[in-house]
Amino acid sequence: MKHRKRIFLALLLLAGLVSVSAFADIGLSIRYFDKRIYYLQDDPILVQITVTNSSPSSYRFRLADDRAFSIDFDIRTMTNLTVDPADILIRRRSTSQQVFFRDISVESGESFSFVEDLRNYASLTRSGSYVVQVRMYPELYRNTINTPVAMNSNGVPLESNRLSLNIRPPALPGPGGVPLALDVETNANLVREKLPPDQVVNYILSARQKGQWEKFFLYLDLETMLIRNAPRQRQWLAESEEGRRRMLARYRSELESEVTDGDIATIPMEFQIERTTYSAEEGTVSVLEKFKTGNYIERKRYTYYLRQKDDVWTIVDYTVLNLGTE
Repeated sequence: MKHRKRIFLALLLLAGLVSVSAFADIGLSIRYFDKRIYYLQDDPILVQITVTNSSPSSYRFRLADDRAFSIDFDIRTMTNLTVDPADILIRRRSTSQQVFFRDISVESGESFSFVEDLRNYASLTRSGSYVVQVRMYPELYRNTINTPVAMNSNGVPLESNRLSLNIRPPALPGPGGVPLALDVETNANLVREKLPPDQVVNYILSARQKGQWEKFFLYLDLETMLIRNAPRQRQWLAESEEGRRRMLARYRSELESEVTDGDIATIPMEFQIERTTYSAEEGTVSVLEKFKTGNYIERKRYTYYLRQKDDVWTIVDYTVLNLGTE
């Protein structure tokens, strides 16, 4: 009898070791979806969360439609004080509701990613430096007498790497009410200057070649470009002020990742301004741009449409004509 008990305990121990080994091959990592300078106002702070399976077998977990029941952000100040949860997170988790989810299977050697807005989880009301970490609950997050119970097979949630987060005070208004942006390289204020249309286009194309996103966006009228699309325009008109800010931030992120309007964000190997025409309020700039594609060089003619407001020209639209290869 004692011999059987020892065998049973040995099998349990072996099973636990196998489980620990398999769990060690499941990674949870985070990175900023659109790394930029973050300010205290309510622009989204998008974080990409990735589950990677390095084990020899499939890894399965539950992913809630409302991700607040699958993940949690642990955000701390540099003095190790925990940041309070966002009001919207408290409401979502305290409301009596049915949690809908789907079963996700990540095969060996594969990854699964999704993106969440950090501001939906933490009350970031002060500028400063923070450390961000994500915990994921494969069997969902549940509140039992205000205590989260949502563990994996080893009794602990998956934990990610840590990111540093710097939040700056609100950007100060510049001349003419145009918001100031910061140059990522020098931390100097970027201010829209009274440049003619051709110099505005030269400025944004040069910035794109150097990967300087803050300068690239400086002379783009994102709101006007966003609502060129009829469905987005209808959504814009139906949104609140906060919703519109989020739409603009999302549109900017999609431009950076070339999800939408990818032509304007593509990096030209060289460009030449061909023609510039403008009146008191509107202007067009024609540019011949060349792009390296494999063994070929593509030639395209871009026409940028600009509008002047408060003596500052900004780009509001563009068209592209393919000219073939050379």
